[in-house]
Amino acid sequence: MTAGPVWPAGAVPGPVARGRGQVVGRVTAAPAAPGAPGAPGDGWAPRESVWRARRPVDVRRTLGPLVRGHGDPAHRVTPDGVFWRVALTPEGPATLALRLSGVGEVRATAWGPGADWTLAGVPELLGSRDDPSGYAPEHPLLRDTLRLHPGVRVPRTRLVFDQLLPSVLEQKVTGQEARRSWRELVRRYGSVPPGPAPRGMRVPPPAPVVLAVPTWEWHRAGVDHQRQRTLRAAATVAARLEECVDMAFGAAAARLRVVPGIGPWTAAEVAQRALGDADAVSVGDYHIPAMVGWALVGEPLDDDGMLAVLEEHRPHRHRVVRLIELSGVSPPRRGPRMTVRDYRSF
Repeated sequence: MTAGPVWPAGAVPGPVARGRGQVVGRVTAAPAAPGAPGAPGDGWAPRESVWRARRPVDVRRTLGPLVRGHGDPAHRVTPDGVFWRVALTPEGPATLALRLSGVGEVRATAWGPGADWTLAGVPELLGSRDDPSGYAPEHPLLRDTLRLHPGVRVPRTRLVFDQLLPSVLEQKVTGQEARRSWRELVRRYGSVPPGPAPRGMRVPPPAPVVLAVPTWEWHRAGVDHQRQRTLRAAATVAARLEECVDMAFGAAAARLRVVPGIGPWTAAEVAQRALGDADAVSVGDYHIPAMVGWALVGEPLDDDGMLAVLEEHRPHRHRVVRLIELSGVSPPRRGPRMTVRDYRSF
């Protein structure tokens, strides 16, 4: 057993770590900081592991696509640079804290019944299964962005319903609407995370709880009837959807799309995050085709045009979209924007 705080003040280095590539599997326990939420009275001692990567690791940008806005109750970055994530794992809820602790080291600390499962998945969460080594784009924007962000990978959470729930909430609405619905749903129906998670964080609700949410509460959260039906249908077969983690990407996407209301866009959004699919394209997105077209060919495109331009980049099409996002390039805002609707007033 080790003594002292897990996160010493000022111990966070820069945003990218370089190392030789090892997973240190020894698990240690340490007391949570005095007075921290959930510590020590919740009974969950910290579990620790260290991942030494063979490459640069950019924790915040790799995990950025998982975060649903600045007020996301399931994710938080604290002033000391620690990235916090709470989730419901197959073994129960878990709180995870990640920080760069030295050259080539990502130190992970987890609390709760799902702590060991979560720690075992930290390398995959940070993209250990994502291999862009054979990708050498000729386009200068992609080439330069790839060079500037060597530590960014496609994450793999291994949790399908965890990513499906916010993705369905994002269907056919603005990001502002979707983030508001996500916050209200998780804060009202989520659970208090184990360990010293930052104040206000909540573990997203499991499928049975989602099934039990009454219609008027969905309405209160700004979720229309179509998305309600999709979420209920997905929650009904959530256990079968989790099997997608062990399936080939094509088979997993096909299973996701069997659920009424889940089309190519939602299946791709889930595959990118839960399965680590670097080739899944979010066809049907309101913004991505124009962004891809403007960045790569100098003019906005529709879905068909985007797919034609991205074809030469298989199996890295989602990686291309992510690189464009990281570059900051976007088309001028001249066209109409999606209207922000408040379903609670209907």
